[in-house]
Amino acid sequence: MARITEDQVKHVAHLARLSFTEKEISTYTEQLDAIISFAEQLNELDTENVEPTTHVLDVHNVMREDVRKPSIKRKDALKNAPDEQDGQIKVPSVLE
Repeated sequence: MARITEDQVKHVAHLARLSFTEKEISTYTEQLDAIISFAEQLNELDTENVEPTTHVLDVHNVMREDVRKPSIKRKDALKNAPDEQDGQIKVPSVLE
C-alpha cells in the first residue's frame, strides 16, 4: 500500500506553487513513497541503549572571556558615513 498518494503530491505542489505534468506527479509519488519506506526502516532498529542526541557531533558553545578593550573613536567611526548629525550617522527617515 502506498504511503503517499498522487493527490497528496499534487496538494503539496499546489501549496509550493509548483506545476508538474501527470508523468512527473507519478514519478515523484513513487520516489517519495520509496523515501518514506526507507525512513520507516529506521523504526526497526533497536535503540534501547542509545542515548538521545540533539546533534550528531559533540557541539558546545565556545565563549571567549568578556574583556574590556578600547573601541574605535567616534570621529573615526563617522569618517565614512555619508551624513552625520550630532555625532551620529544620519539616515533617511523610514517613518512618515
